[in-house]
Amino acid sequence: MELPYAVGAYDFTTARLIASAAALLALGGVVAASLALARTAGRLRSGNARTGARVALVASPVGAVLGTVVVVTADGGLGTGNGLGGGVVALLLGLVGTALGRRALNRSLRPVG
Repeated sequence: MELPYAVGAYDFTTARLIASAAALLALGGVVAASLALARTAGRLRSGNARTGARVALVASPVGAVLGTVVVVTADGGLGTGNGLGGGVVALLLGLVGTALGRRALNRSLRPVG
């Protein structure tokens, strides 16, 4: 028996779109934080580590909040078109990106000596 609210595996619903956007935003924060950490460690010469850390500290929490909203408002489980999987991924990536961004900002503010 098929559930009436289930959608196809490849159908793109609004909730899936929001969850995907949140996950991409949080992933961008993780990438920015990783590059900022590499700059503070001296592995990359170009760019400003503080700017990358600040970008991560804006993008990652926004992605995590959007992911949380999707998870909380999901009516069904995985595969029902509610974006639950993408919301969980966005939430986790947002938390990781925020932690890495904070670490990169702390390292960039430390005096070199």
